[in-house]
Amino acid sequence: MPLPPDASLSDAGEFGLIAELETLFPQGEHVLVGPGDDAAVLRIRNGHVVVSTDLMVEARHFRRDWASAEDVGHRAAAQNLSDINAMGGTAHSLTVGLAAPADLPAQWALDFARGFAEECALVGASVVGGDLTRADEIVIAVTVLGSCTQAPVLRSGAQPGDVLALHGRQGWAAGGLAVLGRGFRSPRVLVEAYRRPEPPYAAGRLAAEAGATAMIDISDGLLAEARHLAEESGVAIDVRRGAFAVPEPLQAVGAALGADPLQFILGGGDDHALLATFTSVADVPDGWQVVGEVAEGEGVTVDGGDYEGPTGWTHF
Repeated sequence: MPLPPDASLSDAGEFGLIAELETLFPQGEHVLVGPGDDAAVLRIRNGHVVVSTDLMVEARHFRRDWASAEDVGHRAAAQNLSDINAMGGTAHSLTVGLAAPADLPAQWALDFARGFAEECALVGASVVGGDLTRADEIVIAVTVLGSCTQAPVLRSGAQPGDVLALHGRQGWAAGGLAVLGRGFRSPRVLVEAYRRPEPPYAAGRLAAEAGATAMIDISDGLLAEARHLAEESGVAIDVRRGAFAVPEPLQAVGAALGADPLQFILGGGDDHALLATFTSVADVPDGWQVVGEVAEGEGVTVDGGDYEGPTGWTHF
């Protein structure tokens, strides 16, 4: 029996809510045992298994007055699916843990699940299990599993002489966050980019097949992620300002805030674009934009020098 629209989590009960959630998560053919047992059982035919885990905490990673439950569901799924994408793989299964106050409307949890399932459907992934518990604030924990049919692309493979390339929308979510943080809701396209990122899910596998030497998804900031590539690979990376066309919505936000709009592109996260290195420009697949170079040395520079603006998000 469907839950009443005004039911809280306490009204629904743990197993009542789980029963409702199971109807929202269709299972793929690779799922032998899905939600309902002690663990899921999956069929993996070949290749490498890749696994990642991520957390979202209310008031730190999202606010309910800034994004709907469905938006939060999309974001929670996207940031995990993108991690598998950044390895050159494809996600196929996820588990979700939800901790929430007892008086949270059950409909919020169901709407969250609906958004999560819709995002997973974009890559054909199944939600195969999870957990529910009570907490003082909403905490979402997601584990994602995927597979790579070729060797996974690591952060540590960049070599001097490689080129640095970007695929996907970058800086839009950061612009939307800046707008929301000041109590506004426009430009709407930026706010929606923050609420529902659009990771380039097909690009990771294609980059791997094209011979990408290193790759990472941009969750915390372009320059911050470039630094991860540089440190793990033992190289220096230089990013070129002139490689980026600043879209009009970001220009408008920059003008309104008195800020350089390029800072959203260089320091912004949450769009989950991909940053990768390739041996040469000729190896860069269609849809990727060359934005820098790899050289001997260490660290990340912008146009050959230090960058004074924000480089990305840090959790501590």
